[in-house]
Amino acid sequence: MSDVSAYLLRQWNENLPGADPALWADLWKRYSEKGRHYHNPDHLAAMFRLFDRYRGCLLDPGAVAVAIFFHDAVYKVTRKDNEEKSATLAAKKLSETGWPEDSIQLVRMHILATKRHEPVADAHPDTAYLLDFDLAILGTPWEEYGLYAHRIRREYGIYPDLLYRPGRRKALEHFLERPFIYQTAPF
Repeated sequence: MSDVSAYLLRQWNENLPGADPALWADLWKRYSEKGRHYHNPDHLAAMFRLFDRYRGCLLDPGAVAVAIFFHDAVYKVTRKDNEEKSATLAAKKLSETGWPEDSIQLVRMHILATKRHEPVADAHPDTAYLLDFDLAILGTPWEEYGLYAHRIRREYGIYPDLLYRPGRRKALEHFLERPFIYQTAPF
């Protein structure tokens, strides 16, 4: 077992004690799919390192942890409904494990917020942390960011540069047009 898989399995067991091991196996398989060069277990581990660091700032760390696990569970570069499908999958699987409905809805809300990564006035305060964990790569040293950019480009390898570059530019400009990319004081 690799360090990443052991770390993520520990997070899984701490945050979803007693959950069906088949659910963990399904999520691991999803994040390990061919073509996931960035949205893979390493991305989850990076988010969980931030989760560990800022756990004390969270009101419901369990819901944030579960949202991290499910936020990119469905990820197809040709689709625009990945977040909705990931949120639906999370709700279905959590319901099967007996999670309380209000917690399931909180996880759904967290996941759906990752679609636009925009501040939402009435959002749960923990949503801002989840979004910052997910976008933290944008504030990393140049070498790390460069590796991320390379991996994202590989994920979108089905698109020629003629299509990819304007789309990527639009996505990055979306963040640069804001007063702040991040939503929490620490970030």
